[in-house]
Amino acid sequence: MDRSSMLEHFAEELRLVRAAADMSQTALAESLSYSAALVAKVETCERKPSLDFARRCDAVFAADGRFERIQRRLSREILVPWFRDWPGIEAEATALRWFEPLCVPGLLQTEAYARTLLTGGGLFAPHEVEQQVTTRLDRQTVLTRERPPMFTAVVDEYVLRRRIGGPEVMREQLCHLVKLGATVPRLRIQVVPLSAGAYPGINGPFVVASPPHGEDVVYQEGQLHGQVVDRADYLRQMVEVWESIRGEALSQQQSLDLIAEVAETWN
Repeated sequence: MDRSSMLEHFAEELRLVRAAADMSQTALAESLSYSAALVAKVETCERKPSLDFARRCDAVFAADGRFERIQRRLSREILVPWFRDWPGIEAEATALRWFEPLCVPGLLQTEAYARTLLTGGGLFAPHEVEQQVTTRLDRQTVLTRERPPMFTAVVDEYVLRRRIGGPEVMREQLCHLVKLGATVPRLRIQVVPLSAGAYPGINGPFVVASPPHGEDVVYQEGQLHGQVVDRADYLRQMVEVWESIRGEALSQQQSLDLIAEVAETWN
């Protein structure tokens, strides 16, 4: 992330007020319900503080809204896309736990499937679609790097049966999943069957990433925006959701067999 005067101002104010309170980064992290790693990154301008982080700082130090005011000026000053932080986290992760109830996870999409998804939303001009497709495919190199992350992808069975593009696009995509699941080291693909009924995952997609250093983070994507969340309490809740989802999923082999079976229906 590019540094800015407001980013450095926030970091300096946080360091000063923490030192004045004789509080360590770890103690502050506990008070904020964020990780110590995130506090350290904010203080060294490696991570832009969220509005929630700023408000919690105001509460802990009784700062009368000082940190929120700086954060709001910072958000106006640094005009970076909301997605900018995530690819770096994703690329460095030692483990990724990804749940998708609606579509195939981006790191596992074929070019045709990705292009259909990006075109169908009507949010991008044709040249922007191609840029987005290229970016998405480039991100997939994380699976073939020298030390790839332990990647577990869980999808709802509806993902296999939802028509994205024509039958050829779907058949190619599902066959691609079977091939990846059978050949890519440290990759597991599992499916939550329709018989699971209502389960926590239907509330939306998310990814839990484990960085090489520091605490895990959660990424959640909405229609037009996404967010990276470091808060310890939120992370605990999402890991519980993840474990509940995994409990409903078929085994790796059962999942690959189901994906191959559904692929044959797209003709």
